[in-house]
Amino acid sequence: MNENGLSWFGIVRLGLVQTSIGAMVVLSTSTINRLMVVEFALPALVPGILVTWHYLLQIMRPRWGHGSDVGGRRTPWIIGGMAVLALGGFISALSIDVMAYDTSLGLLVAALAFTLIGAGVGAAGTSLLVLLAKSVKKERRAAAATIVWIMMIAGFVMTAGFVGKFLNPFSADRLILIAAIVCLGGFALSSLSLFRLETTALIEAAKKQTDDKPDFKVALAEVWQDQTARRFAIFIFVSMLAYSAQELVLEPFGALVFGMSPSETALLGGAQHGGALAGMILVGTLATLFNKSRIMALRNWIIVGCAGSALALMGLVAASRIGPAWPLVPSIFALGLANGIYAVAAIGSMFNLAASGGEAREGLRMGLFGAAQGVAFGIGGFAGSGLSDLMRLWLGSPVGAYSIVFAVEGILFLSAAFLAAQIGQTSEARDDSVAFHHQQKAQMGISGG
Repeated sequence: MNENGLSWFGIVRLGLVQTSIGAMVVLSTSTINRLMVVEFALPALVPGILVTWHYLLQIMRPRWGHGSDVGGRRTPWIIGGMAVLALGGFISALSIDVMAYDTSLGLLVAALAFTLIGAGVGAAGTSLLVLLAKSVKKERRAAAATIVWIMMIAGFVMTAGFVGKFLNPFSADRLILIAAIVCLGGFALSSLSLFRLETTALIEAAKKQTDDKPDFKVALAEVWQDQTARRFAIFIFVSMLAYSAQELVLEPFGALVFGMSPSETALLGGAQHGGALAGMILVGTLATLFNKSRIMALRNWIIVGCAGSALALMGLVAASRIGPAWPLVPSIFALGLANGIYAVAAIGSMFNLAASGGEAREGLRMGLFGAAQGVAFGIGGFAGSGLSDLMRLWLGSPVGAYSIVFAVEGILFLSAAFLAAQIGQTSEARDDSVAFHHQQKAQMGISGG
């Protein structure tokens, strides 16, 4: 890392850690999920609970982030978290083998595996994002967010293709071998990518800020009293709740309302993800090229993304009423585009807010934001599908049910846009206050933290 911050190659190196996280997580949340439901005929609720549990464990992110703040180093937390994640991913594959002989014992092993997965993702992911926030210059953070998230998606795609090719014909032994390759490979790739990436200067600067080694509860209370941090955490929760609630309802919506086949509904998922990728690249490119323009500020992109997502969801409300005459695939692409714009802008803003302020609380701040995101994801998937099922039972019609679900999600996104606008107003005032604080300390001859 040079005086201009982490190079583009350095950002890609950190992105490879995200690729490894994506590879190990998708193995458990997708492949293991499918095997439990299809091969072992378990209710879909069972893997659903396990996946939700791994998300809910993200509530511990502030504690893990505070630990890296106090130690002054992020790399050991990332590597340690990746080791725990790799172990959890491997044990999740072992649980399938155990289920063949004893279902109850297999589920207990799976519960242990998903606990390790949740803890590993939280510990590694929090410190990884903090390292990005501290190492990357502000004008490059939107592009950095785009790069690392695209690389995480690449981890999903590559692992899915690898598993699909080599898991046929299926056997528990073959699954365990594939899990070992993916998990050991991901851990090794992460460790090599992080080698000497966190510079001595960055470590020493962090240690100077944490000489007092503050108590976690005191530090958390101080961060929560910061109006900007608190509002941003609430914004993350509301927006991610809306974002995750749509994931499990789009394909059933296409099947039940538009009469689409499984292959046709799969195209809806492709259109959404393609739109999201386009939105991420759009924000990452424009926000980097025009980083001095206030119009291109990440706050404005967040508002555009949330408002656009709400508008696209209202379009799906209309689609549920109009039926096959509605251009559904373009509507889903537009939803994905708005989602991608919002997601990258929110992540870039997360970097900025975690790195802001005069005190050494980057890990705790990032942990707070990550906890809000993880808990929202855990609740959102169940809430979206559960609400659609409840409304179908109550109304006796999928049309009315999905109209209500999409309308609720749209309202959540509009609420998130309003919260983002409020955060922008207070953030500027806070930045001025922090600058004034540093100026006062400099004038007094005290080194600023």
